[in-house]
Amino acid sequence: MIEIKTKVHDNFSIEFKQSFVVNDKVKKNNFAVNTWIFVPNSLDINPFTYGKDQFYRDVKSNVRLITPVFLLRDIALNQHTPLTNLRKAMSELASAPDKGKTIEYEYQIKMYCAISKSAMRDEVFHIYKTKEKSDCLYLTQEYLNNVKSILSAYRSLKQIINVPTVSDGVRDFFSFGDEYLGHIASIYTIRILQKIESVERHGDIRDHIADFLKENENYKIECGYPIVSKEDDTLNRNLVYRHGMLKKFIESVLFIKLDKKKDGVAVEQMLYAIAAGIAMIFATVISFFAQKTFGSLSIPLFIILIISYMLKDRIKDLTRYYFAHKLGDNFFDNKAVIKIKDADVGWIKEGVDFINDSKTPKEVLNIRNRTTLLRAENTIFDEKIILYRKMVYINSQKLAANYDYPISGINDIFRIHVTRFTQKMDNPDQSLSIINDNGGIDVVVSQKIYYLNIIMQVRYEEHIEYKRFRLVMTRDGIQSVEEIN
Repeated sequence: MIEIKTKVHDNFSIEFKQSFVVNDKVKKNNFAVNTWIFVPNSLDINPFTYGKDQFYRDVKSNVRLITPVFLLRDIALNQHTPLTNLRKAMSELASAPDKGKTIEYEYQIKMYCAISKSAMRDEVFHIYKTKEKSDCLYLTQEYLNNVKSILSAYRSLKQIINVPTVSDGVRDFFSFGDEYLGHIASIYTIRILQKIESVERHGDIRDHIADFLKENENYKIECGYPIVSKEDDTLNRNLVYRHGMLKKFIESVLFIKLDKKKDGVAVEQMLYAIAAGIAMIFATVISFFAQKTFGSLSIPLFIILIISYMLKDRIKDLTRYYFAHKLGDNFFDNKAVIKIKDADVGWIKEGVDFINDSKTPKEVLNIRNRTTLLRAENTIFDEKIILYRKMVYINSQKLAANYDYPISGINDIFRIHVTRFTQKMDNPDQSLSIINDNGGIDVVVSQKIYYLNIIMQVRYEEHIEYKRFRLVMTRDGIQSVEEIN
């Protein structure tokens, strides 16, 4: 199946998280996501001002494995794979260190931290959605107990590698994981504290949370890990940078490197050669006919050969143009192979084009044009449509064979940067006049907004689903994004 989540990443970019979850009962899993972006004509976004290269520069895509799912309480019980695998890797490294065991030790640290972080996030989201006060308080206490157990279990393993055979540089990997886990635990626990403060009669739980946060902060100070400073902005700036680097370090275990190449090059060149052949056949037939009619040396033959040569080039270009547009329906701009541990487990293809209403499915136009006013707006302002196509293939057997953990699929996290879309917008503030009670004129300032409508069609197996998102934008950037049912 395909799951899509969206959020505003910053003032000028929107993020879509597309999760491609494989059916492990099917070897070949095929997915497709077609995205139609409806752009107001006033923004001057069209094939002449905004080509394919510009679009791909404005799109940033990160492909990563879906984090293996474990319940927070199961990780805390220390009876499941993450801690067991980490302890084993650390013990083997301490006993007989070599390059392979060092790589495995680093890998298991990253997986333990990534899995724990994901479990904390899911638990916090679950608590936020809980409406019953008693359930909320119970889940919060359980969360706190489990997080303490996870941090304690991880930190207790430090003694395994505190031996002469393990270098300081290798031990630093453990410290990176320790600092990351403490940082993530503080972030999510503070979010729960904000939730609990809105619950009446929350009892001693708030104090328990505050005590844990203080203990965690004191532990960071003892270990020499940086903490937030109320006085020094430079320290805080360096802290934000450091946390970003730690996040990249831990999550690198899940990211997949893609080698993008142009798709369908061989077929494209073959069809272009056919186009040249068709043009040559035309020129040759005309030459034979002219020689038979006017003789081998004559003025009419000379004129006809020149005309046939001119038409030959036009026929070649028109045929290439025809094939190029036919190729566009079946081939893509880029293709990237998904590799895990040097094994090919699938591929991703992508393509982008400007299209008109006639090439847009009726279902999509119906979703976009919900009211008479919108239909009139489209007729007047000639909305431009960008179609971004993506196809994903995953071999579930090869995916499962290359990991010790249950991997359900991949996430494609891509961002669309809209800076180019805002360049020709009007001033963000517009003045409105209204008469007041005294007969005078008051001026009210309002925003000048633009809508960017995005419709996605997701297809997998026999399932087809549509999703519609609307970006509210001004020249100052994205104001909000909303999913419209």
